[in-house]
Amino acid sequence: MSKESELTKLPHEILKEAQQAGIEADEKARAATFFHLNQQTVQAKINEYFEGKIELLDTKTALKRYPELEQYMWKLVDRDKDEYTRKVAAGYSGGYFIRILPKAEITFPLQSCLMITERNLEQRVHNLIIAEENSNAHIITSCLQHSNVERAAHLGISEIYVKKGASLNFTMIHQWSENTFVRPRTGVEIGDHAAFVSNYVCMRPVRDMQMYPVAYCNGAEARVSFNSILYGQRNSQLDIGSKAVLNGKGSKAEMISRAIAREGAKMILRGLIEGNSPDCKGHLECRGLIMDDESFMQSIPELIARKKGVEITHEAAVGKISEKEVAYLMTRRLSRDQATSLIIRGFMDVSILGLPPALSREIKRIIEISTEAT
Repeated sequence: MSKESELTKLPHEILKEAQQAGIEADEKARAATFFHLNQQTVQAKINEYFEGKIELLDTKTALKRYPELEQYMWKLVDRDKDEYTRKVAAGYSGGYFIRILPKAEITFPLQSCLMITERNLEQRVHNLIIAEENSNAHIITSCLQHSNVERAAHLGISEIYVKKGASLNFTMIHQWSENTFVRPRTGVEIGDHAAFVSNYVCMRPVRDMQMYPVAYCNGAEARVSFNSILYGQRNSQLDIGSKAVLNGKGSKAEMISRAIAREGAKMILRGLIEGNSPDCKGHLECRGLIMDDESFMQSIPELIARKKGVEITHEAAVGKISEKEVAYLMTRRLSRDQATSLIIRGFMDVSILGLPPALSREIKRIIEISTEAT
């Protein structure tokens, strides 16, 4: 990859906003970097220390190089699922193809960025991730819209395969704007003794967001974890959830979410665990805070058991910030706004994400910037 495609060659205002959404400009701390700007991939680069352990290409380039990858496309997400999948199937600008090679231990996170800087652009991407047998990796992907862009749309298809014995930790950070329309569609297949962790963080206002990834735990002892930190504000509409289908013997699922609604935000929080194996287990936990009378929050947990011996549970709670906590912090010389902001940051505990310490610090920084700006 030529120097012209390095992140440091991007315009300063673009790189700055990407960094605020979790992109690390110093690529020495990343195993690989992918950057898709509007309708074009401008970088797909692997850290030299991980050459031979990772493949990273634009999806269209990957399909030309490896025609056999067609067997993975539109297998986990139905191209006719809805009008948005049909749009992407009809034409997309690219996306990332990431393959973690067998037995590869990727000690640094891989990073990707899907960014919109053009007004009224409808960005359509199709991403494909394959974690080969006994591999181990962490991916952090940032999807964002430049703060100077008033209106745009993002339609993203992601299909993820976690093969036998592999472990994949996937963290997605969304930083949109008040006039953005967002429709991700994600499917995950998890093999024998494999594990997939999905972390989702949404901190900026978004006009209309609907997301409902589905994980199929088809292998024996397959495990999935969905964790979400959501901050709905300024009339945002968020319909966020996840679904786990436990087909494999001894398969397990866990879903944990933290959500805050304020300034007229409307939030629907969904979760479904479907137990199809006699000895599968799952737990769903949702906690929400509603900050004013203009906002709305609804929690919809669903549990389905199809076999004797299925063990799945849920707990959900929606409430308000304790006045006692606010009053106590105000005695410590904090203003009401400062006290409220501190409580919010504590409620959005990044420890639920199970990230490495360095990455946890980055996510915590993003949350602090977002809550201080409101």
